[in-house]
Amino acid sequence: MASKAVKPTAAQASGKGDAPKAAPQMEPQTYTIKIVPDDGGAVRSIHLSARWLKFGLGSFAVGAMLFVGAFSYAVYSTFTHRNDATEIAELRQVNSIQQEQLLQLAKKANSLQDQLEQLTQMEQQLRRMSGASPAKDDKSAAPQVDASGSEDAANAGSEGTHDGQGGPRVAPDLTNVSQALDDVERRIATRRASLEQLQKELQDNQSELGNLMAANGLQLPGSTTPSLWPARGDVSSPYGLRWNGSDFHPGIDIANDMGTPIVATADGTVVTAGWNSGGYGNMVDIDHGNGVLTRYGHAMQVVVAPGQYVHRGQVIAYMGSTGYSTGPHVHYEVRVNGTPVNPISYL
Repeated sequence: MASKAVKPTAAQASGKGDAPKAAPQMEPQTYTIKIVPDDGGAVRSIHLSARWLKFGLGSFAVGAMLFVGAFSYAVYSTFTHRNDATEIAELRQVNSIQQEQLLQLAKKANSLQDQLEQLTQMEQQLRRMSGASPAKDDKSAAPQVDASGSEDAANAGSEGTHDGQGGPRVAPDLTNVSQALDDVERRIATRRASLEQLQKELQDNQSELGNLMAANGLQLPGSTTPSLWPARGDVSSPYGLRWNGSDFHPGIDIANDMGTPIVATADGTVVTAGWNSGGYGNMVDIDHGNGVLTRYGHAMQVVVAPGQYVHRGQVIAYMGSTGYSTGPHVHYEVRVNGTPVNPISYL
């Protein structure tokens, strides 16, 4: 069976039958800003494309952020500089106060050094007057050296008559003032030990002299006036108010080891020797005449009897802790016409 040929149409022949149509181009979107005057004048219109509008808004946002940042930094810098200036002023004021305080401390340290020098000189004079041995740290007199380099013994102890001074000018600071105070502290400790040794040496000399005079039946002029220390030891409680003012102490306490000898501080007659129920424990009272009486309390043992005449420096008892006592010591009183007075003024 023969096929029938189909003839293509004109549209198919030209190739335009089923071809897609091209999409129409879109115009860019624009925005209009209208400016309307209040007086009814002509209305003005500003046309902006979307791209320019976005660019403008972005620029405005960036500018605003930069302005806010710059303003914040300026405010922060202002407050920071103001605070820094205030702190600097306060630090300068504090430094000025500290410098003034340091200067006053330096003056006090210098005054302590001068007083210590005077105390040292007084001790040297006391040692020379009493015939005591020189202090171990006595180096105040610099030995004179002649041209050959040998010490001139004749001038080694000469009195200082020259006052030349010198050296660099160094402002006091915390370091050198602290060093000066440390040096004063060490020297005070040395001076205290030296004075304690001098006190012990003088007490020994007084006791030996008193025993020697008593053994030969002699007495020193004024030996009826209490002037010796009743015992060796440390003053553990002075005369007057003590314990924050809750107690009045009518004498001085001298503490030492149990059994330390207690001596009469002047010639006199024993009026009391034995136990006292008023807190003194084993007690000795000595009448020295002219209304003067001395009392020795808390003894471990009493070795004199009432009515016995004793000499200055003679052993009358041994140190103990009887009566109202916290440890071995002697309670020493000086009474004038029955009234306790400070014994230190007699020693």
